[in-house]
Amino acid sequence: MKSLNMQYGLHVRIFKPLMETIYSIQGIIEKNAFGVCTRLGEKLRIPTYSIRVLFIYSSFIAFGSPLLLYLGLAFVMNFRKHMRRRDTLWYY
Repeated sequence: MKSLNMQYGLHVRIFKPLMETIYSIQGIIEKNAFGVCTRLGEKLRIPTYSIRVLFIYSSFIAFGSPLLLYLGLAFVMNFRKHMRRRDTLWYY
């Protein structure tokens, strides 16, 4: 019986830090992500969750090619953001 408790304790000691690491990575990604799905959801008036699920499923079905579309949209959004910022006098 003691070995079961020791195994369970080992299981918790191994996976708890792993899950904390995964959640911290998830938080960083959500905070610093490009916001492509959010922007598309606002423009098309579709819930962001639905667009994210669509990207994930289509990536599995099409072997990752929607990721190129996602990165292209992120590049365009980032480029437009920098072009808008450049119009101010303080930029020069």
